[in-house]
Amino acid sequence: MKLIKAIVLILTIGVMFIAPSYGQTSGDKMNTSGTALLIVDVQMFYFPGGALPLVNPEPAALKAKTLLEKFREMKLPVIHIKHNSKSGSDIHTYVQPIDGEKVILKDYANSFRGTDLLEYLIQNRIKRLIICGMQTHMCVEAATRAAVDYGFECVVIEDACATRDLKYKDKVVKAEDVHYSTLSALESSYAKVMNLDEFLKNPGF
Repeated sequence: MKLIKAIVLILTIGVMFIAPSYGQTSGDKMNTSGTALLIVDVQMFYFPGGALPLVNPEPAALKAKTLLEKFREMKLPVIHIKHNSKSGSDIHTYVQPIDGEKVILKDYANSFRGTDLLEYLIQNRIKRLIICGMQTHMCVEAATRAAVDYGFECVVIEDACATRDLKYKDKVVKAEDVHYSTLSALESSYAKVMNLDEFLKNPGF
């Protein structure tokens, strides 16, 4: 069974390089850059008054909004990841999806697990993901690591992500340290890490 799954995965990834290209439905411009924006879990439960408020989620969400506007201007694919929850699961108004933008619901930290994200990326010949969202150390990190393992090039926009203080036994790790330690680990082996201004100066599309 494991061998069969491995063969299917290899064939699936191979399709990325031979499948026909599908542009995003909004607009006529073809996505020749192979780049898409992945916005992970920018949802109301991470904001003040929510079940799990982060440290400074609003500035990060505003950066994500600016990034989203750039992709819409360029008519490039946008994918919204939304974690299923009984309450507070609405996507924040700063980055609300519009018609033609893919919305994927998930139940796990890894955006690929139990979803059609990989299939969508392959069908649209996406090879490069620009990633932002919440939380840096959980769903953003999980999506980035999984994407790279599937063969995608990843760029994480550091100031369009946010996280929270963590506690381990009697130790409290401040959100800033959680954020930057996660980004450091990703940058070492998985992704290019940039701030929004750096990315907009040279977006690569």
